[in-house]
Amino acid sequence: MQRRSFITAAVALAGAGGVAGIRWAGQGNAAESFEFTRTEAEWKEMLTETEYYVMREEGTERAFTSPLDKNYDPGLYHCKGCDLALYSSEHKFDSGTGWPSFWKALPNAIGTKEDNTLFTTRTECHCRRCGSHLGHIFDDGPEPTGKRHCINGVSLVFKAA
Repeated sequence: MQRRSFITAAVALAGAGGVAGIRWAGQGNAAESFEFTRTEAEWKEMLTETEYYVMREEGTERAFTSPLDKNYDPGLYHCKGCDLALYSSEHKFDSGTGWPSFWKALPNAIGTKEDNTLFTTRTECHCRRCGSHLGHIFDDGPEPTGKRHCINGVSLVFKAA
């Protein structure tokens, strides 16, 4: 029984590690084209290592590390990659997950695609203009949409109203 418990714990930790920072093969927006582009060298020059990992390699920042998670000042959240306005503070809520959460994006701000990593299918969202990875959209948010846009804070820049 101890061996089975050890194996179960190891599998659970491996899954949690994927959320916390393991890069999965085949991820990235390289195959898609966007209206705003930079070379990989330009992205690496302008972004920190963590920002690059999240925004360009579709990684995830650690939960509860973004100061934007608890920011409820009025304003807009912009893409760190191209400055496109993505989310309004009017649509932000405290999901308790440790990431900034919104129940909807601004019109024509994000794109989505299917994400089949972590042994499940999720909806990944990215900036529609530069392709920077933002996070994922889940069906457990508040009304009126019932959606939770779970967004990496490192992908965002807050601009107060």
